[in-house]
Amino acid sequence: MKKNILVIYYSQTGQLEDIVKNIAQPFEAKKEAYDVTYYNIQLKEDFPFPWPGDVFFNTFPESYLQIPKEILPPSEEILNKKYDLILFGYQVWYLTPSIPIISFLKSDYAERILKDTPVVTISGTRNMWMLSQEKLKVYLRDLKAKLVGNIALVDRHDNYTSVLTILRWLTTGQKEKSGMLPAAGVSDEEIAGSVKYGEIIERHFNNNDLNSLQPDLVKNGAIEIRAFLVRVEKVGNKIFTVWSNLIIKKKEKRPLLIKFFKVYLMAAIWIISPVVLVLHLITTPIFWFKRQKQKRYLQGINLK
Repeated sequence: MKKNILVIYYSQTGQLEDIVKNIAQPFEAKKEAYDVTYYNIQLKEDFPFPWPGDVFFNTFPESYLQIPKEILPPSEEILNKKYDLILFGYQVWYLTPSIPIISFLKSDYAERILKDTPVVTISGTRNMWMLSQEKLKVYLRDLKAKLVGNIALVDRHDNYTSVLTILRWLTTGQKEKSGMLPAAGVSDEEIAGSVKYGEIIERHFNNNDLNSLQPDLVKNGAIEIRAFLVRVEKVGNKIFTVWSNLIIKKKEKRPLLIKFFKVYLMAAIWIISPVVLVLHLITTPIFWFKRQKQKRYLQGINLK
């Protein structure tokens, strides 16, 4: 009997769609053994791409506070089928799973689809996904899903270069290299090469050995932890908590506060972030063992 594989994702630019479809290839190649279904989450009122004006920054408070929007229902075929494995692709917006992903997870459909099912999470991000994954772990636990693996593909350029290229991509739609700036996002080579993760997942799934899947994925480069960025994320979450609640509560001042937030965010990236980096480097000898323990935890799939 064929095993049922579901690929869930939301992708504005098409990058994440390419990633999850490459990872699903080894299952697609064995049509006699697997029935692969794709579920592209769709909002009733979707977000634009490229993002015009300050629309992207205007999504910040709802993104960070995980306020859902209405999604279109999955097909009856998806809702009425029991899946043996789910590949779950997601984006990160403002250090949190994107609004479309949160909207699905908070919908009436999520538990029906995810409950008691092995799930491999797959993200394609600029570089900061670690604490967003921690938030996603909580949702999966509460929905009674079984997290068995995680893959995080990122932009390999330095933090500041990737800020410029992602802003160019989001506001103009241009991913390709231009002038001094490289192409934005996860490299084409890494996206094409992500099929190897699908081969690892399929092998473990076929051998009924999902318990040892994550160490194998990590060994093959599926997770890279940059301790400095973990620190930036922790600081960012504290700051975003203050800003998001302020903007939500002061509805009449929202346009002005969004403009202030945009200026603050740029200042934080270009001024505060380097300070955090210097402090991180200075304290590395002191916190070496603690950071190594943190790295091992973030490479894994368990929830504290």
